Amino acid sequence: MLTAGAAAAVIIALIPVAYLVVRTAEYSPAVLLEQLGTPRMARLASTSLALVAASTAWCLVVGTTLAVLVTRTRLPGRKALAVAAALPLAIPSYVAAFGWSSLSELVNPLGTFEGFGAAVFVISLVSYPYVYLPVCAALLAADPAQEDAARSLGLPPVSVFVRITARQILPATASGALLCALYILSDFGAVSILRVDTFTRAVFTSFSLGFDRLGAVSLSSVLLALTVLVLLVEGRFRRTKTRYAKLGPGSRRPADFLNLGRLTAPIVAASWLVVAVAVGGPLAALALWSFEGVSRPGSLAELGSAFLGSVSAAGAAALFTTVLATPLGLMIAGSRSRIARLMERLIYLAHSLPGIVVGLSVVYLGINLVSGLYQTQWLLTLAYGTLFLPLAVGPIVASALLTPPQVEEAAQSLGAAPLSVFFRISLPMALPGVAAGALMVLLTAIKELPATLMLRPTGFETLATRLWTYTSVESYSAAAPYAALLVVLAITPTWILVARVFKEPK
Repeated sequence: MLTAGAAAAVIIALIPVAYLVVRTAEYSPAVLLEQLGTPRMARLASTSLALVAASTAWCLVVGTTLAVLVTRTRLPGRKALAVAAALPLAIPSYVAAFGWSSLSELVNPLGTFEGFGAAVFVISLVSYPYVYLPVCAALLAADPAQEDAARSLGLPPVSVFVRITARQILPATASGALLCALYILSDFGAVSILRVDTFTRAVFTSFSLGFDRLGAVSLSSVLLALTVLVLLVEGRFRRTKTRYAKLGPGSRRPADFLNLGRLTAPIVAASWLVVAVAVGGPLAALALWSFEGVSRPGSLAELGSAFLGSVSAAGAAALFTTVLATPLGLMIAGSRSRIARLMERLIYLAHSLPGIVVGLSVVYLGINLVSGLYQTQWLLTLAYGTLFLPLAVGPIVASALLTPPQVEEAAQSLGAAPLSVFFRISLPMALPGVAAGALMVLLTAIKELPATLMLRPTGFETLATRLWTYTSVESYSAAAPYAALLVVLAITPTWILVARVFKEPK
């Protein structure tokens, strides 16, 4: 049963990859090479990679610094800062871009907020939690005994952090940086609003405006190659042989907190300034525009319809993806075979593709193979499952690995059938991971834009699509209520996820 469910999940996750292979095979190698060798392709590649490098570097600096401050220093109000610093995760990149663009227009009607620098600024502010949360979790879970030993040998605090603590959190830091890189490489909303030509924007333009299928396929293939390169780098970090674990008896004690002394006041001000800019900037713009937007005739009815659309689409995505992920996650956790490891890597490969490519693949599937599902919410839910499957699998695997195999063996030795063991022991023990994965899918599906634009049924609107419709014509007052409600809707699962990070380690 687990094998059949896991195989079905992997097949669904690989729909975009299969689509790219099929579409690429329609063109001769000479035609593809000619398309790939154009100056436009080189310009798109350089812009995309430069955006990834610059934004990821800023995310590393901001995310790691904030994580160290809230977990290892006596910073006043650090618990409140710890939660507030993660809230930009609830703000989609296109909402932040819309907020800063509209705020710029309010301050200077003749000016423009767009271009490469604006994109680095906006994307870095909404992406640093991808580094901040893993590093916080690593610092909270790390045993400070090695730091105590280093201090007992006479090392100063700075040397202890650089030589001991920084190495302990290096895997989490690298993982967060790679998550940022994948997210930025696949981002569509912010670069579109800020008018920065990257691969994702070019793919969407080629398909939706000019129906340039050769251009879309070639651009998607290059984007796939870049994401595979990022995943290979991630694989090298995963294969590291360095491990930091507690070997002695007894429970782990809390880490010592560093007193910042005279630097306390400026560091507190700088930390809250980052949060205020990341969260307060977009929210201030939304508040200024929202009243005018909701006063339009019929606006409240449209807002309510879009809200219900977002809730229904995200809820269906969370349910469907969790059902797909549960057998796959339990199989990966319970098997050490190469097939299980290969399945895990394959779904992460599909996840690295942007929503635009997934949308293209599911549109192709709907037109050619399952035409009865085309222009229905079923196909949109399928796309969400393809996009977000790894987000649900990861927590399920982590939760299932905490279950001692002796428990299941004892149940079987008492005469319980395998199916009974699964439903009475394996599945209940994995339920915390199942819930966490469903929550993560719900949060991400609420914010998803490009696949929703391509696959939504006629007349079906979400907060994200309504926001995109109004921002594309720079109607900021009409767009603001949708952006504000979208952020409010995303804050709840974000808050729960952040609370788990700071609550579970003891």
